Amino acid sequence: MQSLASVRAVKEIMAKHGLSPSKGLGQNFLVDSSVCPRMAQLSGAAGNCVIEIGPGFGVLTRELALIAKRVVAVELDKRLLPVLGETLAQFDNITVLNADIMELDINRLIAGSFDGGDVVICANLPYYITSPVIMKLLEEKTPAKAITVMVQREAADRLCAGPGSRQSGAITASVSYYASVRRLFNVPAGSFYPAPKVDSAVIRLDIYDEPPVKVKSEKMLFRVIRAAFLQRRKTLLNSLSSGLGIPKDELLPVLRSAGVPESIRAERLLLEDFARISDALAER
Repeated sequence: MQSLASVRAVKEIMAKHGLSPSKGLGQNFLVDSSVCPRMAQLSGAAGNCVIEIGPGFGVLTRELALIAKRVVAVELDKRLLPVLGETLAQFDNITVLNADIMELDINRLIAGSFDGGDVVICANLPYYITSPVIMKLLEEKTPAKAITVMVQREAADRLCAGPGSRQSGAITASVSYYASVRRLFNVPAGSFYPAPKVDSAVIRLDIYDEPPVKVKSEKMLFRVIRAAFLQRRKTLLNSLSSGLGIPKDELLPVLRSAGVPESIRAERLLLEDFARISDALAER
């Protein structure tokens, strides 16, 4: 099986099919042959069913297919379909679907594509769509055991950040409600063609069977998280008042009943703190 993970291979494929990387879709093709086998193994794909988002030329797809029961690869760029038809031709356990992951009913896809068994998700995500894709998969309660994604290193820093860290943000707290996140390994910019301006990292989200906190309203919890980080340099009281449109004198007793200092900043809070604030507001 000829390797696709080289600059030469990528250039040959693009020349043959009259392609060029789409800046609008954030396309950077992997040319480091060590990355995809490692990512596939660490994703939990072995013996399981896999949904891959953004297969590109099929470099990761082939590694997944070697160890997984079945792979469904979702590719937005229809120009790549003929390429994938060639690069994946020798596999009978891969289905390529031309679709926009943001418009796709993932739960329906999983129910119709896999005959039982555990499901994991793998993706090499461009920066502009990292958070929307991850939150879509989590918010829709996708029945997957884990989500393994390659993202820009800055995004990985935020997603893996702990409370009190400057990298911590609304996405950090929101994701922590659904999954535990860990960094698997870093991927330098030179591993891609064309090379991006920043390094990347592979992270894995292991999805909880049940959230680590119970709240009266998930909708309120995420409203609180978003509002708290909206003006992160301000105190929690000011940020929540502005973000939720609630006067400070009404918020003060809410924060006190939740046991949260009004002068603290959002990144210092634990998920449990956001949950208590959310429940106190839900009771108003």
